[in-house]
Amino acid sequence: MIGATGTTKARWRTWLQRWPCWAGPATTLWAAVYAGFGLTCVLSGKALLYLGDAPGPSALGWAVVAVGSLAAVTCCVVRRLGLRPALRVVLWAVCLLAGLAAFGLLMDFITLAFGQGVDSGMAAANHALAAVGVGLLAATARSVRRPSGAAVVRPPSAASRPVQLAACAGTVAFLPYAAMKLIWASGGTFAGMTGAEMRAASKRNGASGIWLTLESWGLDGTVLLAVLGTFLLWGLVRPWGQVFPRWTRWLSGRRVQRWLPLTPALIGAASLAPYGVLGVGYAALATTGVVTMPRGDFHSPSDALLVAWIGLGAFAVYGVALAVAARSYWIRTQPTARRRSPIRRASSTATTLGSTPGPGGARRDRDS
Repeated sequence: MIGATGTTKARWRTWLQRWPCWAGPATTLWAAVYAGFGLTCVLSGKALLYLGDAPGPSALGWAVVAVGSLAAVTCCVVRRLGLRPALRVVLWAVCLLAGLAAFGLLMDFITLAFGQGVDSGMAAANHALAAVGVGLLAATARSVRRPSGAAVVRPPSAASRPVQLAACAGTVAFLPYAAMKLIWASGGTFAGMTGAEMRAASKRNGASGIWLTLESWGLDGTVLLAVLGTFLLWGLVRPWGQVFPRWTRWLSGRRVQRWLPLTPALIGAASLAPYGVLGVGYAALATTGVVTMPRGDFHSPSDALLVAWIGLGAFAVYGVALAVAARSYWIRTQPTARRRSPIRRASSTATTLGSTPGPGGARRDRDS
């Protein structure tokens, strides 16, 4: 049983190491599926893209068809002509478009984790498919950039001091947000809203039973997610994010697979950083009177603006810090090529030059 499991893991590891061979065909298949998905939604009148909370026209689904078609054509050309610089640029451009289409995937995960249904199943499927496409397109664009020789895993290391300072900033940014949420969860008043009014607003907005139960216990779901996000952030910058520490018991000493922290980190950074930065920009315009902040569930626009600064500011700083930490982790865990030592290379060369084929095909020493 153990031997069969080990064989399966070895095959899986070998298949993953050969990703430059299958990334292109897999991306072509994804592109065809994604374009077909968009065409099906357009013909059936299902909305894939949303403008705020309102569904956009189904004709916007043609954008999904265009992204999938462009990806399919590009992958076919790459397969025929090779990965040329111009084609790599096109792949990265399509990857960016797929990333924009995947925006909202993090919120889908959060709502599902707390037992609350997503607003639109088709939109959630679009987010998931687009996220898969981002990974495949990026892999195809990098498929020829492989180090020569056998890959060697780097030893665990901490991030540089500036990256760790960014992690500190991302952690501190959540403190005012967590304090605000816990005040409401404990029944206190902040920004003119009492805890009871906030729970009533949550019920009115369709919060799940799990969410409301946590609030009744004096806990807030977003604060718990902030704690998990902070844990992820520090795992990206500290050595224990590369090798499981002692307190993980049976996992202690084992290597952490790169995709395990990078997947949520990249999704979180791609969602929170633009959302927070653009939101802070809007809050700044509202503060200067250029635009008006919607009151929402609050008693006045000024109360809503105060909460927006605290929440969006936390998302912006944390999202940028998460992106910086993810990039550092990516670089520090990137396998390097194993190079032959000069001594071994010189020894091999001397052995080759010091012997020549004899008359019978056997090798004999030149000095004999």
